[in-house]
Amino acid sequence: MKTLLVSAAFAAALVTPAAASAQAIPAAVVAVVDLNRVTAECNACKTAQAALRSQVEAYQAREKSLATPLQTEQKSIQAAIDALKGKEPDAALQNRVKAFQTKQQQAAQELQNQQQQIQRNQQYISKQIQDKLNPIYQQVMQRRGATVLMDVEATLATSQSVDVTNDILAGLNSALPSIVTTAPAQQAPQGR
Repeated sequence: MKTLLVSAAFAAALVTPAAASAQAIPAAVVAVVDLNRVTAECNACKTAQAALRSQVEAYQAREKSLATPLQTEQKSIQAAIDALKGKEPDAALQNRVKAFQTKQQQAAQELQNQQQQIQRNQQYISKQIQDKLNPIYQQVMQRRGATVLMDVEATLATSQSVDVTNDILAGLNSALPSIVTTAPAQQAPQGR
């Protein structure tokens, strides 16, 4: 009898994992969020976007202020070269050309640095938003009973009842009262 019980227990142990692995996946409860609306309407996001616009406008103004005198100088140098009618420029004109090229390179470098800073700022702002959104997604999903959260742009059609955009927006406004709009300075790689 004891042997029969051990054999039955052994057989049951072999069957149980197969039965457990055949369980069906529960039905998904899908919620959708309009992330474009969230990032456009959150209070801190609006302020950050305004700051970025100011940075871009400052970049454009600086670009214009650097380009105007360079264009004037370039025309002047070109007129002097054209007046030579194929003759070699004298040392003074050659020095003007070199000075112009140096100014042009410096202006290009300054603009490139400013443009890279704006890009770093945009990435930093996005990171701050994303860092706050990830836990909010989980909280809203748990509170609303969702098992899947999708961006509304990834759907073909949805019901208003599954839209949690207002919940996400309220959570972000609460969790992110302000955004730092200037990325920290990049540290230079250290040698060994």
